Amino acid sequence: MIRAMLGEAWMAMGANRLRTLLTMLGMVIGVSAVILMLAIGQGAQQRVQESIASMGSNLFIVLSGSVTSGGLRMGGGAAASLTLADAQAIEELPSIAAVAPSAPGTAQLVYGASNWSTQVIGTTPGYLTVRDWRLESGSAFADSDLRSATRVALLGKTVVRNLFGEGDDPVGKTIRIRNSPYVVLGVLASKGQSLDGRDQDDTVIVPVTTAQRKLFGTRVAGSVRMIMVQAESAEAMPSVEKAMTDLMRQRHRIREGADDDFTIRNLTAAADAAEETAKVMSLMLGAIASVSLLVGGIGIMNIMLVSVTERTREIGIRMAIGARGRDILLQFLLEAIIISVIGCLIGVLLGVGGALAVNRLSGTAVVVTPSSIVMAFAVAAAVGIFFGWYPARKAASMKPIDALRYQ
Repeated sequence: MIRAMLGEAWMAMGANRLRTLLTMLGMVIGVSAVILMLAIGQGAQQRVQESIASMGSNLFIVLSGSVTSGGLRMGGGAAASLTLADAQAIEELPSIAAVAPSAPGTAQLVYGASNWSTQVIGTTPGYLTVRDWRLESGSAFADSDLRSATRVALLGKTVVRNLFGEGDDPVGKTIRIRNSPYVVLGVLASKGQSLDGRDQDDTVIVPVTTAQRKLFGTRVAGSVRMIMVQAESAEAMPSVEKAMTDLMRQRHRIREGADDDFTIRNLTAAADAAEETAKVMSLMLGAIASVSLLVGGIGIMNIMLVSVTERTREIGIRMAIGARGRDILLQFLLEAIIISVIGCLIGVLLGVGGALAVNRLSGTAVVVTPSSIVMAFAVAAAVGIFFGWYPARKAASMKPIDALRYQ
């Protein structure tokens, strides 16, 4: 019986091909818009997640404080209030996974006829653990390099590309940083852009003692600009933050009620906020595109009402020869669902194709997930049932004698 009804529905739609195609067009546009917008939104969310992952997990940054000179208050980081000893003390606290003091600066690099200005970070081997940064080739420097302030370096991919070009392995070669020779121990794996758009691969890492004694110097012996701290878990972060605050106030002999000469920032909280923003944007894009589905559903209802009116005598004849109200209801409901599902199929193809075209032409990240396609099919069937129900119910509730008299 269902097969016969499907055949009749197909014949009824074929009798008015142009009208059927125009009705489907609303569903095609709606479904393709939903898939395309969700793909763009999820692509943006994936980019944010990748940027967050590239920073590392469960991170704090301890920054040196400000200083007042001649009545002027300098910004954060102006005071040399953090030292390597502070980093070593923090590392001994419970629930600490890794600690990496940092003394960054900018320097000119030279190799052969090539030169490049970039950020040079003086730090410890723990920096790679804190940042979850692996080596693509070579090896990291060791604690012995820290003790002897060895002139060794790890290069980011952007630095390698600008100094050595493509295909040249820099490991073991010697570059010059501020006219001093440094041996390249390893090449860092690519990290990409950070959340603020900075190229993380445009970086050179050297031992912090080398940066302090031979590269940038320090105003206070052993001072560093910041200390990166990784907690063992997200659950331990509140207790770790309090323990660090208490420890630093004690070490710096800060009196009760006095301002801290350091700042602790929770990077995970900022990263979570950025990810939540990306999720909201993805949902908003999907919701805006879903309006097209609503418009397509209204189009289906209008056309089905016209179809019921045109086929009133046909409905009366069917009822007169024994068709029940539910048979008429199912017949028109199937027609609405078929229009929706076929429109959805075409819309899925156009949506996926449009997402791939956007990715290729503009470089925008897009992610087409099976769940978005399944959701599009489910919504299309629901739209067909919801907006096709009233016209089908109207057809099923007709009285045979009135339908036969309709002109």
